[in-house]
Amino acid sequence: MSFKEALQQQVLIADGAMGTLLYSQYGVNSAFEGLNLTHGGDILKIHQAYIAAGADVIQTNTYAANRIKLNRYGLADKTKAINEAAVSLAHTAQVAAEHPVYVLGTIGGIAGITDTEIEPLTAEEIDAGVQEQAEYLLNTQAIDGILLETYYDINELKRAFKIVRQLTDLPVVANVTMYEPGVLQDGTDLNTALQELAALGADAVGANCRLGPYNMSRAFESVNLPENSVLAVYPNAGLPDVQDGKTVYDSPAEYFENYSAIFQQQGAHLIGGCCGTTPAHIKGLVAGLQSRQPITTKIVTPQAAVTPPAAADPRQHDFLQQVRQEKVALVELDPPKTFATAKFFRGAQALNQAGVGAITLSDGPLANPTISNVALAAQLKYQYGITPLVHLTTRDHNLIGLQAEIMGLHTLGISNILVITGDPAKVGDLPGATSVYDLHSVELMQMIKKFNAGISPTGRHLQEKTNFAVGGAFNPNVRSVDRACKMIAKKVAYGADFIITQPVFDIEKVHALRTALDEQGITTPVFVGVMPLLSYRNANFLHHEVPGIRLADDTLARMQQAEAAGNEREVGIQIAKETIDAICADFNGVHINTPLRHHEISLELVKYVQAKNTVNV
Repeated sequence: MSFKEALQQQVLIADGAMGTLLYSQYGVNSAFEGLNLTHGGDILKIHQAYIAAGADVIQTNTYAANRIKLNRYGLADKTKAINEAAVSLAHTAQVAAEHPVYVLGTIGGIAGITDTEIEPLTAEEIDAGVQEQAEYLLNTQAIDGILLETYYDINELKRAFKIVRQLTDLPVVANVTMYEPGVLQDGTDLNTALQELAALGADAVGANCRLGPYNMSRAFESVNLPENSVLAVYPNAGLPDVQDGKTVYDSPAEYFENYSAIFQQQGAHLIGGCCGTTPAHIKGLVAGLQSRQPITTKIVTPQAAVTPPAAADPRQHDFLQQVRQEKVALVELDPPKTFATAKFFRGAQALNQAGVGAITLSDGPLANPTISNVALAAQLKYQYGITPLVHLTTRDHNLIGLQAEIMGLHTLGISNILVITGDPAKVGDLPGATSVYDLHSVELMQMIKKFNAGISPTGRHLQEKTNFAVGGAFNPNVRSVDRACKMIAKKVAYGADFIITQPVFDIEKVHALRTALDEQGITTPVFVGVMPLLSYRNANFLHHEVPGIRLADDTLARMQQAEAAGNEREVGIQIAKETIDAICADFNGVHINTPLRHHEISLELVKYVQAKNTVNV
């Protein structure tokens, strides 16, 4: 009987986790898929143990055996060999089995909100990785089908299925992964997602990973039996624990026995295990089935209706409206490093009275600790009526902290954010501190935009939409501004509502930036950075020691001459005004970096920018 026929006619028990067993032996600092080449005997024993436990279906040890993930371990050139060895090992176990066993070639999801690539992957790169791996698996002609598993992104899974279907007529199992029971990461409910996959032609559709049996069964209560397809369920053993620095699952195998019949009644034709499960868990699934006959009808418990998120309060991002019509200055005012805040608030008030578009508040500049910019932003807004623009770094917050920070900002009514990566912790006052970097800045932009749609990163509906204006940072101090400008286009594509650049000290960079933006058709508001120089020594420090800042040779020469003449501050302000002249010839937005908290200098420059609107009237 073919796998397709068996899948349609009976309930099949699949194997459990491969990685969990390998982790217990080899830890996390190795590519489990690479063990196909170096420790094939261990892989074979695991396959045999699952078969001995009663598994009808086993999967190849190829979950992350694509070029992209293998490259992290220096194994990209062995992608073909690793996949072929995995199939050979599974096939060896299959041939020796005393009952019919089917082998599925496994392809795991690649994209995700915890991806650790230097740059977020494009859809084209991901799809190329899937196609290459699928071809290697299929060319062995020793598998009975393909298992697409652990896909958080339904669109990525749909693309992967289409790629595989173009390559083969073998059965394809397509499994999504949920953070929240019954809903995917983008807010799509599980039933809708599985029906869509079935309509594309997947032979089995289901879910795996993240959730234990209890929450997985809850999720499937609202799933209809699909037409021309069947359901698959691969729960985790339960929630993991950490013991002696290792992740462990201590849910007893006997617990699984209670759920095989439950999943059968919910319509599953394929029941297996994911993270934390062992041959003992699979033996429990087998023992829990009194019959292998699939159900043909099902009473579905409708998923609770989701109340559409309430619209956010009509908070206007005035500076973004103004900058399309007139010159607007934003001023960055660094939070104090001590509790002496009087000067900070005096400066903010003076700048606000001068007509500044917003006060931007850095988040630990140069990785040095300061008072929380969120706390100061709330004071500016509610005590002084000043519009704050808060920097939010990916350096200081993991995914949990970022979500809490975003929700907190919305609750405070602070709706302007500049998303930045943040300087590495090791360059600051506390080099022993740890940088987090769970997300790239563009991924954080995407996350915030999901909040604007009323959806959390896990797909949970938040009952209210946020109304964030999200900015992206850009460094024009590079050799080729036109090529670097592609990063602005990328950030705009990810949801950036405006761009703030690093300070510019070369007028030619300003003109080159305008030309590059026009050539790419980018109309998103850009606030070009200006930083007044205080002294020749200050100029040298910025040029040689601050990442992302470079001064033109003539600027350094002028500041050196000013040092000799004793008028460094005057010359520094004059250079800043000349830079503003160049910026305002091409842009409406200016971002003034206050030097060493000397707000009076920024105040003079704000008035200089404002005067240009009077001249233009």
